[in-house]
Amino acid sequence: MKSQEIIIDAEGTILGRLASFAAKKALEGNQVIIVNADKVIISGGRARTINRYSEIRRKGRSHSLKGPKVDKSPFKLVKRAIRGMMPNHRWGIGKEAIEKVIVYNNIPEELKKKSLIKIPQQRKLKFMPLDELAKQI
Repeated sequence: MKSQEIIIDAEGTILGRLASFAAKKALEGNQVIIVNADKVIISGGRARTINRYSEIRRKGRSHSLKGPKVDKSPFKLVKRAIRGMMPNHRWGIGKEAIEKVIVYNNIPEELKKKSLIKIPQQRKLKFMPLDELAKQI
């Protein structure tokens, strides 16, 4: 199996669908690069989304070894969602696959001239961009 470089434009893409697509391609052995991570959207109501991510973030403040810790940066939120789709991100095939995923908030200069893949999907009525969520939590 030959490894390919897949570049995904994440602008307007729902986070869960993007994460499952990227995880699947990385598990197949491909190098996955995601650009425009700050323009990813999370479906659902605005207040519920902010509350959920703020609650997860508060749980991580008690003790250094406890709780899921969520970073504020949009590219780290996307990478964490992809990691959650892996079979086991700590060792084996999951660890190898997550190392093949690179996420950027914008489009780097060296990737501007390359062809980007857009994941087709239907837009939801209630959604929130990831960069807005990062400012709220």
